[in-house]
Amino acid sequence: MSLHAQTIAPIPDLTAQVARAAFRKGNGYMQMRDVLGTFFTDDQFTDLYPADGQPAYAPWRLALVSVMQFAENLTDRQAADAVRSRIDWKYALSLELTDEGFDFSVLSEFRQRLIDHAAGERLLNEMLAQFSQAGLLSAGGKQRTDSTHVLASVRALNRLELVGRTLQVALDALAEVAAAWLQGWVAPAWFTRYSKLLTEFRLPQKKAERDALAVQIGWDGLTLLERVYYDPTTPAFIRELPAIETLRHIWLQQYVLIEDTLRWREREEMPPAARLLQSPFDLEARYSCKRNLEWLGYKVHFTETCNDSQPHLITHILTVNATEQDVDAVQPIHADLQTLDYLPAEHLADMGYTSAPLLVDSQVDYGVNLVGPVVEKQTWQHATGYDWTAFTIDWDKRQVTCPHGKVSAPWTMREHRRDHELTRVKFSTGDCRPCPARPLCTKHDRRTLSFHEQSLFEAVQQRKQEQHTTLFRQQYGKRAGIEGTISQGVFALGMRRSRYRGQEKTHLQFVLTASAMNLTRVLNWHNEMPRHETQPTRFGLLAA
Repeated sequence: MSLHAQTIAPIPDLTAQVARAAFRKGNGYMQMRDVLGTFFTDDQFTDLYPADGQPAYAPWRLALVSVMQFAENLTDRQAADAVRSRIDWKYALSLELTDEGFDFSVLSEFRQRLIDHAAGERLLNEMLAQFSQAGLLSAGGKQRTDSTHVLASVRALNRLELVGRTLQVALDALAEVAAAWLQGWVAPAWFTRYSKLLTEFRLPQKKAERDALAVQIGWDGLTLLERVYYDPTTPAFIRELPAIETLRHIWLQQYVLIEDTLRWREREEMPPAARLLQSPFDLEARYSCKRNLEWLGYKVHFTETCNDSQPHLITHILTVNATEQDVDAVQPIHADLQTLDYLPAEHLADMGYTSAPLLVDSQVDYGVNLVGPVVEKQTWQHATGYDWTAFTIDWDKRQVTCPHGKVSAPWTMREHRRDHELTRVKFSTGDCRPCPARPLCTKHDRRTLSFHEQSLFEAVQQRKQEQHTTLFRQQYGKRAGIEGTISQGVFALGMRRSRYRGQEKTHLQFVLTASAMNLTRVLNWHNEMPRHETQPTRFGLLAA
């Protein structure tokens, strides 16, 4: 389809007086069209469409429909019906009342174009750019970040279901594109075993029978893989089928073949959770756990502004592997915000996002003060008075003096996170072994210490002192507001479960969700609607 549609420029006039007047007209989407404009133009999506062919439905309208769809948590069918039947949607989209709209599948095709051209972020960034021009968003100030778990759009499978369904998916793919080749060699017993879905209630319940079935499925899968990769009569295109490659990967992770014996891999023989495939239907979904929470899916990081003089706008979305630690998200967030020119002066985040290297590097590389508590480890020496604070560090001489005046050997350095070094100090066995305080100092023959290089060490010690002050608690208190943003996305906009399969599509879902939330917040801001605060329970109100 080609791109031939009229471009409608956005309206940048965002004065509070006009916003309130539009709001009195009644409908939010009508107000959006009158006050905020359309946000998008066809010129922003020309690279998504070929220059010739059948004219496409106006991309700027599809982009705006996608945002409105997620603002109301609608399916594609419901959104297409809204375009056909609702006056407020027609007004926002500049459509005639008699316009018949489009087929709901056009929305899916538009999202796929965004993904294929890595243009999903464009929708959020274009909105932010217009808010920035209107003075509602700027660099500096304060922003805050937090993450939440997201359930993948697939069912969690046990190991037996996983291998059985993976083999069935491969056989279904072959039956579609190479039915004659498959029928030429497959054993009749396979039709009995794999003609119906291998769900848990159809699987045997006794352990011996389940183990035997697991081995049988394993041998069947190996037979298929040998036919695909070693039979010279196998068509070359079969080896390139994604379902075959998935089968190969899962068999490598789940089974081990030693001579003529096939068995399950023990847990210690399997890859770590970050690489372990959990479903043949979503190869990027991973199993993870946090405290008492376990889930299969992803993790999403929301970053938003939190300045009192401006609306709180979501500036960045980061969707990552469910096993990735929060601390690994800080540098990518700062890098992206720097590219967009939205870097904050203060970045509020909880303890999961802070580390010694990040406290220093965020300031040095991006000019951002990372505000968050750091971990305070309490060792058993802390109770005896022989923790690291009892030792004197001489940075110039590169040595440490213990409470009894003994000096360490010259310390050694080794590479640590983010190109920083970790210092390791050892005291002499001859000094420590006869020391009367050794039982209070170490359980070994000599004391060892490990600490960061000087700049990191001093930054951490300063933060440990700051985080117990009233001033820091007041400064850090604004971070809690991001919890409300995540609750809004989860409970009002259905963000807890991914609508789609795959990390790219899941990320696009959150980009559209963030765009919808920003739209609502700007309208509320210009209508001078107060921000919602956490409501106490009825019992809690009695204490007021």
